[in-house]
Amino acid sequence: MNKKKIFIAVDTNKVSKAKKIIRDTQTKKIKIGYKFGLEFFYSKDGRKFLSSLKNKIIFLDLKLNDIPNTLRSAIKSLKNLRIAYLTVHLSSGLDALKALKKESRNIKIAGVTTLTSLDNKDLKEIGYNKKVNELVKHQAILAKKAKLDAIICSGHEIRSVKSVFNKEIITPGIKIQNTKNDQKRVMKPKDAFAAGSDWLVIGRSITKGNIKKNIQNLLEVLED
Repeated sequence: MNKKKIFIAVDTNKVSKAKKIIRDTQTKKIKIGYKFGLEFFYSKDGRKFLSSLKNKIIFLDLKLNDIPNTLRSAIKSLKNLRIAYLTVHLSSGLDALKALKKESRNIKIAGVTTLTSLDNKDLKEIGYNKKVNELVKHQAILAKKAKLDAIICSGHEIRSVKSVFNKEIITPGIKIQNTKNDQKRVMKPKDAFAAGSDWLVIGRSITKGNIKKNIQNLLEVLED
């Protein structure tokens, strides 16, 4: 049986905290990668630390969104890092997505659909006419045209995405405990895997408080 795959969101600007998260989340029962976002990458020693990491699955969540030439240049500047996955907003457009994918080499390009902090009301305020599920499916079709390697979507859109996109699905907005945060379209770990997700992204549910205890709690939740 294949191991469940989890990206731990290293949401900090401190290298010492990042080291602790990595150290305290070691387990052989599930496959773990580490997601580093804007907060860490833009911190004083963030990039230097990432360049020193070895034998870790690194998911660099920069959510790139720009014109084709800028995206090509951006990914070239990351070549000294051992990145497994890199995110780009699908709203960048087909030409930009293709340009980024062409330069990606061994880096898997993951297309970001609609952020889990948004709902139908938010989309209407921004100016979209489509509902969340319709928009995410439309974005997944664009990712397929660009031949991207993965899609980032909430658990609620997984089945819709899988109907048009047959590569990896990475799911944020995962909640282990019933706590409130800034994400609106959330789902429990087992439900997201059951819907067809390949990777789950989990942050505060693991990295806040006793990390080792939280990892054990996650393992128990997945085994139930």
